[in-house]
Amino acid sequence: MTKPKILLQFDPDPQASVFDAVVAVDSGVEQLLQYPGVQLEQVRDLVHGAMFTRGPQDLHNTAIFIGGTNVAAGEELLHKVTKCFFGPLRVSVMLDANGANTTAAAAVLAAGKHLPLAGATVVVLAGTGPVGQRVARLAARQGAVVRVASRQLERAVQTAERIQTQVAGSQVSGHGTAGEGALDSLLAGAQVVIAAGAAGIELLPADVRMRAKDLQVAVDLNAVPPAGIAGIDVMDKAADLDGVIGYGAIGVGGTKMKIHRAAVARLFTSNHLVLDAEEIFEIGQQLEL
Repeated sequence: MTKPKILLQFDPDPQASVFDAVVAVDSGVEQLLQYPGVQLEQVRDLVHGAMFTRGPQDLHNTAIFIGGTNVAAGEELLHKVTKCFFGPLRVSVMLDANGANTTAAAAVLAAGKHLPLAGATVVVLAGTGPVGQRVARLAARQGAVVRVASRQLERAVQTAERIQTQVAGSQVSGHGTAGEGALDSLLAGAQVVIAAGAAGIELLPADVRMRAKDLQVAVDLNAVPPAGIAGIDVMDKAADLDGVIGYGAIGVGGTKMKIHRAAVARLFTSNHLVLDAEEIFEIGQQLEL
């Protein structure tokens, strides 16, 4: 008898995400067990409950999804979960706290549709946030020259240095966006710009964007007006933006949702998968988007 597909949803927030629950059901999950307010000290018992109730031959039908709005807390939960595994006693686990991994994957894949990222210069605005860091890391893994931008230069430099240690041979630099002419210098020679800032904050004015003569693709991941990149509509999907190919948050969102569903479904193909940004990006690459 085939065991039903059970997904344990670990959420550090007081209320487990309805969004993540609906996507799980749409991805073929047959039993969803939600655990809100998960603390690190609770993880071991929860994971052991998942590991010890089925034989090794059936553990591929049990998986863990880590969500919530706090990406740093999600990363800590992922680390704690994987430390509970031993030998064949393990289940597959996916991290997508605040949609950071699937959103970053969708943004980089959108840009990669229109030019080879290897050797291209990619600017990541708000590159020190959870999504921005993942966008920069994924772009670097594709061979792009990445400029991580932030209003705080020190944070941008620290993020760039961290990515360089994570991605061997990568070309990643940190840049500040404060000061007259900073954005123009940042975009000089860049082919791609991806804005991953907080909701409702304009990061790239229209006049600066239009002066960036080498720019080919602009992706804005902010769904709340004003746009992060001026002139991009939230619904834009490969829209013509004064000669630049533009994507808005919802324009990228369809790809993000396809990747999210495919990644959840992939959890049940084995019991040893750990799906973080890079693994989720690879799943996106395999889809017809």
